[in-house]
Amino acid sequence: MRTRFNTLSKHIRKLTAIAAFSAVTLTGGVQAEELPGKGEEVTPIFPTIAEERFRGEVAIAGLKDLGYDVNEPKETEYATMMMALSYGDADFSVHLWDKLHDTFYQKAGGDDALLKAGSVIPGVLQGYLIDKKTAEEHGITSLEDLKKPEIAKLFDSNGDGKADLTGCNPGWGCELMIDHHLKAYELEDTVTHNRGSYFALMADTIARYREGKPILYYTWVPQWIAGVLVEDKDVVWLEVPFTSMPDGNNDVITTYKGKNLGFAVDEVMAVMNKDFAKENPAAAVFLSQVQITAGDESAQNLKMQNGEKSIDDIKRHAQEWIAAHRDQYDSWLQQARAAAN
Repeated sequence: MRTRFNTLSKHIRKLTAIAAFSAVTLTGGVQAEELPGKGEEVTPIFPTIAEERFRGEVAIAGLKDLGYDVNEPKETEYATMMMALSYGDADFSVHLWDKLHDTFYQKAGGDDALLKAGSVIPGVLQGYLIDKKTAEEHGITSLEDLKKPEIAKLFDSNGDGKADLTGCNPGWGCELMIDHHLKAYELEDTVTHNRGSYFALMADTIARYREGKPILYYTWVPQWIAGVLVEDKDVVWLEVPFTSMPDGNNDVITTYKGKNLGFAVDEVMAVMNKDFAKENPAAAVFLSQVQITAGDESAQNLKMQNGEKSIDDIKRHAQEWIAAHRDQYDSWLQQARAAAN
């Protein structure tokens, strides 16, 4: 099975290379060349997080430009998303965190059923932050400092004497990492992991910060929060005492600017149903090219936080991004069209 996956991956890379060469000589061609997806339906599947819809709309726009009839995206949690792709209930997503969601990916059949087409957002960070003022006043640099009751109490928001850590939604994968860390670093007696609706919890966290109160939270980048609570101005990353992954694979890269953040430096991947990828080389090559910087997605997310959050707004943001990156976007389309010939 692994051999067949490697063969398919090599085939996709070969198609991409051929397409890149052929794209130079494309001059418009007939409609079949311009619209290799004509007559084919595509079903995307995305998470329910509105802040992650932007990159999906860029991918949808490209597939439509290739002639595909793109259905309304299905929305679900990450584990279910992988299973739906595996069973052929959906065709692609641009929301697989390569390392964070590996358990979900493997349980859905892994490389035997799915294809990781390309890296949509490289260099994604996760970790724990506190407000800079409290960090400097009390010399807090590590998550391990929260083992001290007097330090943990600084972040107590409900009077139980334990630090309140704004965590993440059940089903996202990060909640399992946080729980593992609290146990591995012996913090369960002094830190409470508050999980639930992440953005509602973060709204309360930001409000506490604006009131001048200490804050402790988990987050990831890209995301709008990084534009509101700015690194090294408002908040600082906490180090962890040592790398500890639930699967025991502690050789992954977890450092950022010399700090061990405790989470693998990750990348968001485009992932496809394997059979769909075989049957649709144009779509496979296009999705293998799509890439958006963390900064661009964070900037778009901040627009949503500032009120531009309807689906029409998000689609407009995607079109604005495409217009600003027209040459790059057109090259993705050219390579996809060449791959279908």
